[in-house]
Amino acid sequence: MSGNDAGGKDTGGKARLDVQLSCPAPVGTRDRVVLGHGGGGLMTNRLIEDVFLGAFDNPWLGTRHDGAVVPLGTARLAISTDSYVVSPMFFPGGDIGKLALCGTVNDVAMCGARPLYVSAGFILEEGTPIEALRRVVSSMQAVAREVGVQVVTGDTKVVERGRGDQIYINTTGVGLVEAGRQVAPNRVREGDVVLLSGDVGRHGIAVMSAREGVAFETTIESDCAPLASMVQGLFDAGVDVRCLRDCTRGGVASALVEIAEVARVEVEIRDDAWVVEAEVLGACELFGLDPLFIANEGCLVAFVAPEDVAKALAVMRADPAGRHAREVGRVMKAERAEVRLRSSLGTSRVIELLSGEQLPRIC
Repeated sequence: MSGNDAGGKDTGGKARLDVQLSCPAPVGTRDRVVLGHGGGGLMTNRLIEDVFLGAFDNPWLGTRHDGAVVPLGTARLAISTDSYVVSPMFFPGGDIGKLALCGTVNDVAMCGARPLYVSAGFILEEGTPIEALRRVVSSMQAVAREVGVQVVTGDTKVVERGRGDQIYINTTGVGLVEAGRQVAPNRVREGDVVLLSGDVGRHGIAVMSAREGVAFETTIESDCAPLASMVQGLFDAGVDVRCLRDCTRGGVASALVEIAEVARVEVEIRDDAWVVEAEVLGACELFGLDPLFIANEGCLVAFVAPEDVAKALAVMRADPAGRHAREVGRVMKAERAEVRLRSSLGTSRVIELLSGEQLPRIC
């Protein structure tokens, strides 16, 4: 698949071909956890349905959103939690600390909330350099300052050498949802327009290249960035935002499929509508990866009312993370839960969740 900025041309990048990708094939058994369960695809969804949803069933969990919007007196709070195990913990464009704060702040924003507070839990492996921990915490502090959130509580645990991977982080975010605001998959309806805020696949390829030692002429940097200001800008401009989702594990394709399944709608996207940077496209072609399924950490999809498209794109493009914002598709029919990719030749195919994962340990 090619994007607008790539044009299918030779990237000119120079990559070493001694990379060893470790993408485990899914297994048929259900009696063991495998790496594919963490990929954000079909196996992840089945694990959630088979183990967690039945045990913790409630209306807020059942929305299947990036977080839960719960009542607290007359107010409504958005709560989201996530754990970060990226390898390596430092990569071009970010590190595990920046990733943790951006990821949690973004998930709270995707619920239509203004992020306010964050908790941070650290699992540290014995022998981890204190200076590395300081760098990670400094990155978290920088994002918190930029977004205007406070890290108000936390926890630290240390495990024996060899029982971890230097640093794992869990973060939980809390935000306030304004009265009357509803942003969720069940608000998506026929005729809505799908907007994409950024270029595709850059985070996953940046992490992979750092981990596997793949060298290109130009360093591929993660798109890791907070999106709360962009989201708030959409609301301030009066855009009727039906649903938001940041395209992390499983990429743009998985985000769209998950929303379509909950909303029971058919979404059609165009294969020439998104941007894939030339170096990212070259890496995907080299290793047989689909950029639509590769994680991003500074990119969202927004379902908006058709009359608000121009206004929404203007807001997105005014944000540093939204310079590639564009319309990528539409909601075609209700009561038909699928995502279709239409080619410039007029043919189409159904996009389905990957069974496992393309690239492990990228978030």
